[in-house]
Amino acid sequence: QVQLIESGGGLVQAGGSLRLSCAASARAFSFYTMGWFRQAPGKEREFVAQISRSGESTRYADSVKGRFTLSRDNAKKTVYLQMNSLKPEDTAVYYCAAAFGSGPIQDVTEYNYWGQGTQVTVSS
Repeated sequence: QVQLIESGGGLVQAGGSLRLSCAASARAFSFYTMGWFRQAPGKEREFVAQISRSGESTRYADSVKGRFTLSRDNAKKTVYLQMNSLKPEDTAVYYCAAAFGSGPIQDVTEYNYWGQGTQVTVSS
């Protein structure tokens, strides 16, 4: 069983920045592809970003490309989502997730473990 604990959410003005963290309890953290998803009220959970096991490869949703950066520290068993130039439409609950697989993993059903989520609110 893997536990994921997100932190770093909050309220920020448009144009501001936040850094989300996700700490994992997994003994073999480096074996997992890690991802971030978000869910706004009344909407489905959507893919935000993904990082490979080694951290060498990342993928982003078009809506966040150039503004968000995902990284990981396997020694600390933590992934970081740096979010810059935030917009009101980025407002959502952000979820960290871990997947056994590799390669492009952008569907919620492909992730095996989920965190409890952290709220990000961007005011205009």
